[in-house]
Amino acid sequence: MNTQVALFESHIPHLKLLGRGKVRDMYEIDDRHLLIVTTDRMSAFDVILPDPIPGKGQVLTTVSNFWFAKMQDIIPNHLSDELSLADVIPDPELRAVLTGRAIIVKRLQPLPIEAIVRGYLIGSGWKDYQSSGKICGISLPAGLQQAQQLPAPIYTPSSKAELGTHDENITFADTVKLVGQSIAEQVRDASIKLYSTAAAYARERGIIIADTKFEFGLDDAGTLYLIDEALTPDSSRFWPVEHYQLGISPPSFDKQYLRDYLETLDWPKTSPGPSLPAEVSQQCAAKYREAQFKLTGI
Repeated sequence: MNTQVALFESHIPHLKLLGRGKVRDMYEIDDRHLLIVTTDRMSAFDVILPDPIPGKGQVLTTVSNFWFAKMQDIIPNHLSDELSLADVIPDPELRAVLTGRAIIVKRLQPLPIEAIVRGYLIGSGWKDYQSSGKICGISLPAGLQQAQQLPAPIYTPSSKAELGTHDENITFADTVKLVGQSIAEQVRDASIKLYSTAAAYARERGIIIADTKFEFGLDDAGTLYLIDEALTPDSSRFWPVEHYQLGISPPSFDKQYLRDYLETLDWPKTSPGPSLPAEVSQQCAAKYREAQFKLTGI
C-alpha cells in the first residue's frame, strides 16, 4: 500500500461523472449500473484534506467487499456481478489504476439516512451522556464511564448532509417521516444485526468495533440493500482489544488517530484543511492496513 501512488481524484473520460463525495467518485455506466471509485482522499470534521493517504482506497474497498460477502445472508448489498471491470474500463492502463478500488454496483435509490449503531460510550455520545445521561435522546444507566460497553447496541440515525456540512442527529420517529414505518424499521433492525454480527467476529480477531455507520438504498421493487461502504476504518471506530480500558479514549485503527493530531493544530475545522506531515500520513496508512489484515487476513 505505501509503495503505491496515491489517487486523490479519478478521471474516466468515457464515463459520465455523477459526483465526487468525500472519498468516492461515482460514474454512470448505464441505467442499471454505476461505477464507484474509492480514492485515497481523507476527510476529517467534514473537510477534505489536501493530502491523500496512499492506498487507503484499496483498504476501504477490500474491507467493505469482505463484509458485503460475509453479511449477505442478513441483507443484500449493492455489488453487481453482471459486468466486470474489464467490460467497463477497456483501457488496461486506466484499469490498472482503478483495480482494487473500483466496484460495479446496482443503481439504487439511496435513503436520506445515515444508520449509526453505537456499542460503546465514546465520541459525541460520551459528551451527550455527560451532559444529559442520554445519547441522542436515548436514556442510559447512570454511572457509565468513557469507552464503556453499552448494555446493548443502540441505533442513533442522522440525516445525510450536503458535502461540507455536518450531519444532524435525528430520532427514529424522524426516520419514519422520511422513509415510512416499514423501511425505517428494516433499516434499524438490519443495522443492529449487522453491527452485532460484525462486532462479535472482529473481537475474536483483536478489534473492538465501538460504533459504525451504514447506508442503505432501495431498488424499484422497494427491496432494501446495504450500499456505500461497510464496517471500514472510515465508517467505524476500531479499537485494539489489548489496549482497551475504561475511562480513556482508546488508541484506534481508524481515523481517530488523524482527528487527534488535527486537534493539536490551530485550525478552525473549516476548509481548506491543513497539510499532513509525512509521518502522520504514513502512520494513518499503517493503521488502516493493520485493520484490514486483522479482519480479512489479506
